[in-house]
Amino acid sequence: MERVPRVLVTDEAQKVIDQLRGEHGELMFHQSGGCCDGSSPMCFRQGEFRTGISDVLLGEVHGCPFYMSRSQFAYWEHTQLTVDITKGRGASFSLEIPLGVRFLIRSRPFTAEEEKALTPVETMM
Repeated sequence: MERVPRVLVTDEAQKVIDQLRGEHGELMFHQSGGCCDGSSPMCFRQGEFRTGISDVLLGEVHGCPFYMSRSQFAYWEHTQLTVDITKGRGASFSLEIPLGVRFLIRSRPFTAEEEKALTPVETMM
């Protein structure tokens, strides 16, 4: 059975990720729980944001691990997330902010069929 990914990425967001990777090296994402720019995906240099036992790894977006706090995942676990990009400057520490764009999340609930084939999350130790 083919696994259904929990997180996807648009082509436009992939282009920004490529640009950031070229400038900063390997990257990671953490879904913000509401500080600063609301609930938005934050892009950091790999390892710059410390994950721990309170985080889960949802999957990868364009080669970048995508994490979320366990408590926030409890609300989003039945939802597929898509990382997208929009013009405008956010108020966060995410790497794309100086480019005049910001990452955002689009979401939709999983179907009952998809729920049976979800990619498992990994808990951090």
